[in-house]
Amino acid sequence: SRRTDAVAELRRQLMAAEEEDSLSYSPLNVTTGNETCILFYASNFSLKANSSVLIDLTNATFLTPNVDTSASECSDSNTTLSLKYTKPVNGISSVEIRFLMTNKFYEGSARKWSTLYSVEIVQDGEKFAKFNVSSISTPAEYSFHCQLVGTSNLYPARLVPSNNEAKNWDVFISELQIQGFNIINNQFSYASDCTGFFTPGIWMGLVTSIILLWILTYGIHMIMQLTTNSRFDDPKGPALSVPQTE
Repeated sequence: SRRTDAVAELRRQLMAAEEEDSLSYSPLNVTTGNETCILFYASNFSLKANSSVLIDLTNATFLTPNVDTSASECSDSNTTLSLKYTKPVNGISSVEIRFLMTNKFYEGSARKWSTLYSVEIVQDGEKFAKFNVSSISTPAEYSFHCQLVGTSNLYPARLVPSNNEAKNWDVFISELQIQGFNIINNQFSYASDCTGFFTPGIWMGLVTSIILLWILTYGIHMIMQLTTNSRFDDPKGPALSVPQTE
């Protein structure tokens, strides 16, 4: 029992340490008046320009905030989170990232859905890059969470370049959580994750199980079709003669 208690205590300590690490800094919030209208969090928020210049915006956004959000806009139907950084790296005087979200009612589900439909990057106030967003939608009462969001084809939520300038940028966002509507008590609502219930592993297991079940069913069916002879040859008697009609 002592060993079990020690293991349980160690497990609680590890879980507490993990929780403390995961909450090492607060999410970025944008307010209108006294109310918070946008919440944004990421454990890693980075850009890469022209496949060579890496811009890590994590610290400037969350730890030692050096970001201008004054251009952000909030309403009941449209929300824009604007993050503007001055001289993030040598050679770039300013870069602005915009997250554009909508809140619409859909008759099919009889409820409102919040959708992050576009991400824009403006470099030095001139170069404009636009990305369409895939798989970032949630009921309007929830926040959205995804482990990996970016331009890579391997990410569950991908940013797809919409113009030629966007092809010069790579975006990497880890543990993204964002909410632009219905924020209560300045906290994220329940998070709707980008990973669906049926993951590729689950689909592979289901398909394999169906194939094996079909093979087993076919084998049992073939065995049931086997028949035995109704007559047998007696070595002590005359030879068995079977007419051709039988």
